Amino acid sequence: MDIRTTGKTGPAERDEKHGGAAEATTAGDPADTLDADRDAEEAAPVGEDTDSGADSDSGSGADSDSGADSDSGPGADSGSGVGAGAAAVVSAALGAVALTGTWAGKVVSERETLVGQIKTSGSGTPTQQISEIYGDAWHSTALVNGVFALIALIVAVAVLVLPRHPSWVRAVAVAGAVLGGLGLLLSAGTYFDLFLSLPTAGS
Repeated sequence: MDIRTTGKTGPAERDEKHGGAAEATTAGDPADTLDADRDAEEAAPVGEDTDSGADSDSGSGADSDSGADSDSGPGADSGSGVGAGAAAVVSAALGAVALTGTWAGKVVSERETLVGQIKTSGSGTPTQQISEIYGDAWHSTALVNGVFALIALIVAVAVLVLPRHPSWVRAVAVAGAVLGGLGLLLSAGTYFDLFLSLPTAGS
């Protein structure tokens, strides 16, 4: 009787032991799950904050870089554009002055006239008087105007050679080059008596 009772009760005890262990395991699973969820929830915001911080840092860095580019680019372009525009206007003004005459040319011409009168006041022939009083004055005026025309032409060509200028700057520079070239041509012709020669005493 004892042996049979022990044989029958052995498996039952084993089942109870396994059942108790299973219940203990099952009872322990929710706690472990809650702890794991809490750990995950605590770790997740840190990562997200880190990512957002990195994004904000990178975004601010990109903004600062773009700001630096915008500060350097337009500022440099506007500065060069203003200088080129001023040079173009100066070339056009000098070309116009070379064609119409300058105050400096008038002063030099009057001086040459006075010197010629002094030289020929005593014993100058009519031919010498014409050459010293009028010829030298005309040539001096042509020389001064030619210098202004040459400066206008050089400035205009320099503006046209440099790249990346607005269209109006190039247009004004072209006008200055045309006026300077025309003034230089007229001044050279006047200086060398190509257009109008000096009158003679018998004419």
